[in-house]
Amino acid sequence: MPSTSFAPRWSEDLEDRYAELGARLEPLLPCLEWPLHLPWIDAIERLKRERGAVIMAHSYQSPEIFHGVADVTGDSLALAQAAADCDAGLIVLCGVHFMAETAKILAPDRTVLIPDLEAGCSLASSITAADVRALRAQHPGAPVVSYVNTSAAVKAESDACCTSANAVQVVQAMGADKVIFLPDRFLGAHVAAQTDVELVLWDGRCEVHEQFTVPQARHARERFDAMLVAHPECPPEVQAEADFVGSTTAMGRWLARERPQRVALITECSMADNLRAEFPDIEFIKPCNLCPHMKRITLPNIHDCLLHLKHEVTVPTEVARRARLALERMLQVGRRDPV
Repeated sequence: MPSTSFAPRWSEDLEDRYAELGARLEPLLPCLEWPLHLPWIDAIERLKRERGAVIMAHSYQSPEIFHGVADVTGDSLALAQAAADCDAGLIVLCGVHFMAETAKILAPDRTVLIPDLEAGCSLASSITAADVRALRAQHPGAPVVSYVNTSAAVKAESDACCTSANAVQVVQAMGADKVIFLPDRFLGAHVAAQTDVELVLWDGRCEVHEQFTVPQARHARERFDAMLVAHPECPPEVQAEADFVGSTTAMGRWLARERPQRVALITECSMADNLRAEFPDIEFIKPCNLCPHMKRITLPNIHDCLLHLKHEVTVPTEVARRARLALERMLQVGRRDPV
């Protein structure tokens, strides 16, 4: 919870000044929430201008953050690219800790804040730098590709990083017959099915996506006549039920191309909430699961970290140097605009 006793005040002109934003958020939020969020949004906007800050928000952030206060939004790859290109001296990363580390590594001269230091990731927690060194010893000569959902220390032990959007391209860019791919086993299996490269996988799982089941997917299709779109962090049997499997960015592109009448996004709940604003003609059906770490980020603690410049993210110099090499290789592939 925020440490400050600050509480924003309601004023009669707020609804008029934020009428356009209110109209955008109306279909995305319960009607009773808007009056509670609006004073915080206004206070953050004013403080952001005073600090010269840029707020970056991942697609899994709640609509009041994603649409309400963020200057830059997107998946892990988009946020990494934005951090590398950012001119602002202060970045507030509304996402989980590994994303804030990535921003700091790619923007070493910027101050990077995260609203809650406890916003972690089950994938990042599933593997250590020592584990990577042990894998290298077991598979001499095999390059290491690390999913961006890893700590800076793990990235520093890797030859390249990737996101779900460009994992196949990065693996193939290694030019090796065997690649160590970590830590998400389900994403790794998805990548392995699309390449002739032998992948050595780690048994990491996303605690959000691994919970999805085949009965849930089939219920959404049979009960609501919905098309199914799944993230590659889902179990393989769930992916097999889907009409499309892809990254958060690829999901949006698929919706723009196919325009289904009803769709179930088998991923984090806020992804569908935020896409509903872009595709009002599409009916979004559950199932979805909430990420408990993403939901640690709130409007009050965004304001708190801006007000007090707290929860600065730092990365040891040598770790950052080595991790940056792996991230830059990811960005070189990522800028080829993967599907």
